[in-house]
Amino acid sequence: MKAMICTKYGSPDVLQLREVAMPVPKDKEVRVKIYATTVTSGDYRIRSFNCPALYWIPMRIVLGLRKPRNPILGVELAGEVEAVGKAVTRFKEGDQVYAITGFACGANAEYICLPENGDLVLKPANATYEEAAALPFGGTTALHFFRKGRISQGQRVLIYGASGSVGTSAVQLAKYYGTDVTGVCSTSNLELVKSLGADQVINYTHESFTGRGDRYDIIFDAVGKISKSSCKNMLKPGGIFLTVDGQGIAKVLTEDLILLKELFEAGRIRSVIDRIYSLEQLPEAHRYVETGRKKGNVVIRVSHGNL
Repeated sequence: MKAMICTKYGSPDVLQLREVAMPVPKDKEVRVKIYATTVTSGDYRIRSFNCPALYWIPMRIVLGLRKPRNPILGVELAGEVEAVGKAVTRFKEGDQVYAITGFACGANAEYICLPENGDLVLKPANATYEEAAALPFGGTTALHFFRKGRISQGQRVLIYGASGSVGTSAVQLAKYYGTDVTGVCSTSNLELVKSLGADQVINYTHESFTGRGDRYDIIFDAVGKISKSSCKNMLKPGGIFLTVDGQGIAKVLTEDLILLKELFEAGRIRSVIDRIYSLEQLPEAHRYVETGRKKGNVVIRVSHGNL
């Protein structure tokens, strides 16, 4: 099978398309034929080993000392169950599924074996494979932090970085929870964030969002670029500041994938896809994601052609 291999930590040039052995499912695993995967901010951080100095040693232990322990990156995927282990009961051949793999990675390939009791569920029936692959990372991250913030109906929520993968999911999920949502983004993304349901949108290139005098129950920094001290005066008494930067790894729950599936099928949320690349173009996708200018998600379409 084809897979994009990360040969060592470094620039996108370390990514090489290679032919590797087809994975064989264990008794309680399924093999998924991948039709779509993604490149997330987490992927380029693993590839480049871009992490805070405080986490350098533990992250090297987790990811691999000189190169990624799993050389196939990618944490999101959608595809079809192509083979099942003899003890599998949850899935059958032909099931259309989507999944998130976390630090195990492995999604930037034509096939992957996953445990049947992992973060793997049937994809939304009305979603394309590309749309399904774009759901897990941003959606489960937003849900994780909203749980931490004890989000509830009637609150006022500000989302900084509302046009990225996590931000676009956070805006839609905050509306699902019945909150009043303010999104902060740049000029080119104003209409996108409005279309996702934001009640107010602040253009940070034209005005300081901290100087408006508004107060919020939750401020969620979805890109890790602001500090609590910079916006503490914007929090209501008892308000909570959340950031994806330095607060640990978002915990994924299988129930979250099921919720995202149900919300997508009900038309309550949608996938935001900026660009679609082929598996062969994956290094180019990494370069684009690393610019920090993507809107929503960058998807990789896996065509299963010849190497």
